[in-house]
Amino acid sequence: MSRLNWLTSRPVAHRGLHDAGAGIIENTRSAIIAALDAGYAIEVDLQASADNKAMVFHDFSLNRLTDTNRFLSELTEAELKQVKFNDTADRMMSLEDLLNLVHGRVPVLLEIKNLEANIGPLEEEIVRVLKSYSGHVAVMSFDPKVVGQFRKLNPDLPRGIVSEDFRDDNKWGMLTRLQRFQLRNMLHWIRAKPDFVAYGIHSLPCVAPMVVRFILWKPVLTWTVRTKAERQRARIFANNIIFENFRP
Repeated sequence: MSRLNWLTSRPVAHRGLHDAGAGIIENTRSAIIAALDAGYAIEVDLQASADNKAMVFHDFSLNRLTDTNRFLSELTEAELKQVKFNDTADRMMSLEDLLNLVHGRVPVLLEIKNLEANIGPLEEEIVRVLKSYSGHVAVMSFDPKVVGQFRKLNPDLPRGIVSEDFRDDNKWGMLTRLQRFQLRNMLHWIRAKPDFVAYGIHSLPCVAPMVVRFILWKPVLTWTVRTKAERQRARIFANNIIFENFRP
């Protein structure tokens, strides 16, 4: 675990230190600056634009947070940087914009939002951009195929698997029971060989992350911690938290 001590050295602000009530929208420059000012590590989401640039945004559709009713993948990097976020002057950042802003001051976790049919090009673009970055950074995804792709492209880039119990039918109804069982218990471990795990706080305690932490001796982070009570629970079952809506 020693080479990844930076993963557990400080709490991780989920999508930056956002506060919609104060006009600080998730995954924006303002949220990143707020996290930097507070000294927190930063987690953001990445997905591919139409011209395969890694863009900092969570949803596949733009309509929840912006004035545009389009899918992110339909627009180029240049077009996405013109899209207006609701009630803020912020514009969407690319991965390069994000890294230039952070400039190695705090650790960065990049969660990859990718469709299975498109695995490959986005991961290659992320690895290309990260080659010139000297700060602490790691990639992670719910999809073990994405994690495995990073293992092929750059085995030295820290990579993690995001997981939970997968029992919510509203979120995971498209998966079979067998698929949910495999993901919940991380039976893909040999193929993906992650360096750490980010496991849902509401799914803890759970056998799989306990095996990872106490037998495989790899870091376990937990998400998304939103209350002080969850923070207390996380201290028992994880090495670090990915948090929002309060300051730990």
